[in-house]
Amino acid sequence: MTYLFTSESVSEGHPDKIADQISDSILDAMLKQDPRSRVACETMVTTGLAVIAGEVTTKAYVEIPDVVRETIEKIGYDKEDYSFAAHSCGVQVALHSQSPDIAQGVNVGEGVDKEQGAGDQGMMFGYATKETKEYMPMALAFSHALVKRLAEIRKNHTDLIGYLRPDAKAQVTIEYNEDNTPKRVHTIVVSTQHDEFPGISDDEALAQIARDVKEHVISAVIPSELIDDETIFHINPTGKFVIGGPHGDAGLTGRKIIVDTYGGKGAHGGGAFSGKDPSKVDRSAAYASRHIAKNLVAAGVADEVLVQVAYAIGVSTPVSLNVTTYGTSNVDLTDAEISKVVEGIFDMRPSAIVERLGLTNPIFTPTAAYGHMGQAPYTDTVEINRTEIVEDGDKTISTVITEQKEVEFFTWEKLDYVDQIKSAFNL
Repeated sequence: MTYLFTSESVSEGHPDKIADQISDSILDAMLKQDPRSRVACETMVTTGLAVIAGEVTTKAYVEIPDVVRETIEKIGYDKEDYSFAAHSCGVQVALHSQSPDIAQGVNVGEGVDKEQGAGDQGMMFGYATKETKEYMPMALAFSHALVKRLAEIRKNHTDLIGYLRPDAKAQVTIEYNEDNTPKRVHTIVVSTQHDEFPGISDDEALAQIARDVKEHVISAVIPSELIDDETIFHINPTGKFVIGGPHGDAGLTGRKIIVDTYGGKGAHGGGAFSGKDPSKVDRSAAYASRHIAKNLVAAGVADEVLVQVAYAIGVSTPVSLNVTTYGTSNVDLTDAEISKVVEGIFDMRPSAIVERLGLTNPIFTPTAAYGHMGQAPYTDTVEINRTEIVEDGDKTISTVITEQKEVEFFTWEKLDYVDQIKSAFNL
């Protein structure tokens, strides 16, 4: 018997995603000056207001309101009609230093085993499946693609649809065969914020939106062979959607953890990502676990993999690492035996993860919309502001030197361990 599975995504203009992007933009701004910055930055947005709170230990000096406004403007909130605009919204900042009780277990040389310890206890998960080219669940991959396409049209192709506003959601239901392979798209839900439609009725406006979304959004990202005459479409099912963004709902950092990861497939340890520096294993170990899972599936060890890792605060070595293959293993080993082999390949101490994945670089803002997992890795040049201090007699002269640095983004999505894994498993 076939079965259904559903995942959702939200656009960069969704209130919670605005908050995530602000938090990560502040983190990146600090890492550009001080790669050892310790940051736990939370954001709340509502009508005409952004509130920034949390704990920070850094040598960087950042004009927080400027970073907040630049981020909001880039997302597309630049009109007073939205009741939340980059140039006019209030920005309140309440950041203070990190607890020294936590720092002593995280800083190198101060942990239980004198290495960089985990920033907190907890468990993190990484998941991968071969059902899409991104090694992501199909329902989530399609949901991300729909809201990303809406943003692309809003920003770059207003000749196609000229009335889109930043806030949007998408949801896709996939029908699976008994052997767990995708069969077809069962249902697509798209809700997009839009301008007023003067001179026509609400019903006429909704009909226009439905036609445009089907033609320019859904048809552009969902393979036609997966859609049939029985596929169900719900486009702006509640009707008019003019009031949205932070004016429609308050947004908070870390409130879209399933959108950020695997759309409900696999598992989630509960920790959010955005606004956290890589000493927080909620983030870094989740990335490392995805890196392991993706490379295991790509190497052919199994068709579906879930990796769990767990830590004690202040301790560098994980308390456990477990690999689950859901009965899809292609090697003559138990899941427990696969886990032992994986432990010998991947060093999961926090400092090793940070070094392996290049997580002290300012690479986090792009992760804060359309999923932390499943996006293609790439290299780009970023601006680094390094402070040089020179002693001149009884004077201390501080100079900020701006440099261009080439860095890798989404390093945890690289398939750079496939050959090593194949060798270890004799594949």
